[in-house]
Amino acid sequence: MAACAARRALAVGSRWWSRSLTGARWPRPLCAEAGTGAFSPAASTTTRRHLSSRNRPEGKVLETVGVFEVPKQNGKYETGQLFLHSIFGYRGVVLFPWQARLYDRDVASAAPEKAENPAGHGSKEVKGKTHTYYQVLIDARDCPHISQRSQTEAVTFLANHDDSRALYAIPGLDYVSHEDILPYTSTDQVPIQHELFERFLLYDQTKAPPFVARETLRAWQEKNHPWLELSDVHRETTENIRVTVIPFYMGMREAQNSHVYWWRYCIRLENLDSDVVQLRERHWRIFSLSGTLETVRGRGVVGREPVLSKEQPAFQYSSHVSLQASSGHMWGTFRFERPDGSHFDVRIPPFSLESNKDEKTPPSGLHW
Repeated sequence: MAACAARRALAVGSRWWSRSLTGARWPRPLCAEAGTGAFSPAASTTTRRHLSSRNRPEGKVLETVGVFEVPKQNGKYETGQLFLHSIFGYRGVVLFPWQARLYDRDVASAAPEKAENPAGHGSKEVKGKTHTYYQVLIDARDCPHISQRSQTEAVTFLANHDDSRALYAIPGLDYVSHEDILPYTSTDQVPIQHELFERFLLYDQTKAPPFVARETLRAWQEKNHPWLELSDVHRETTENIRVTVIPFYMGMREAQNSHVYWWRYCIRLENLDSDVVQLRERHWRIFSLSGTLETVRGRGVVGREPVLSKEQPAFQYSSHVSLQASSGHMWGTFRFERPDGSHFDVRIPPFSLESNKDEKTPPSGLHW
């Protein structure tokens, strides 16, 4: 029961911050329930007591973990920047930025309607614009309370040829869009609990932020760049449900005298309205350069049928796809159900599966 309460407080709080912190007085204290991962921005002692009595288990107290800073409207956050995720509510630290191309079909230029074609391109001409994402570490204390995701890590790798595991993941490693960063400062020299924090970052009180990259972080970034790089982001909204897709090339493996190419893709679903909806079905179409077109239908996603509400408006998951060709396309729809039992389809923006990176052996662990 306590864990459920903590997750609920986390979800409600993160959405409240994203709406109300802009324009508020800065700095503002950031408080956390000890041992739960639930947070609240503390405006006063009275407010703090009110939030904690409503959302925390009996006997828990709020502890100040830092002070909010003004979110950056322009420019990038630096390595070592502490932040709170505005959607999923976890504490994290920025490792380094990625400059991605965002293809937003909601702001696409008008173009004549086109019939669906095997490449999966829709009816709009979409021009990409540069958008900043960040490679981050997630505080391990908060991972158990992130209920709106099927997993807290967003990075998986192919195992080596001689490894019996097909895939493995790096726990607590994520990608975060610039607008999802709520920056804060802390006087703690180790404010984030993650096994890589002190390997990657060094405390330096003369710097702002006071955490600088160690040589191990630079070497790790360079070594694993082809398998970490975020290059394209695709976004589309249907009936106030926004779908964001980020594909990643993972590498090639030989199987039964043929080449098999692997990708992972991360999908975030966001309800931009106040009406409650539930994801019921997925419908994918996967086109391979070899000329095959595959249709996949099924219940929910990754074994779940998430509910998107005003309190928990977002859900995120990752999955994988393999082709016996070096490139392809994917597109499709998600079917949602309203409280009255009616259904509607939400478009998944078409995205490319490309393998135009160096065919080096993917990492079998953390390479320094």
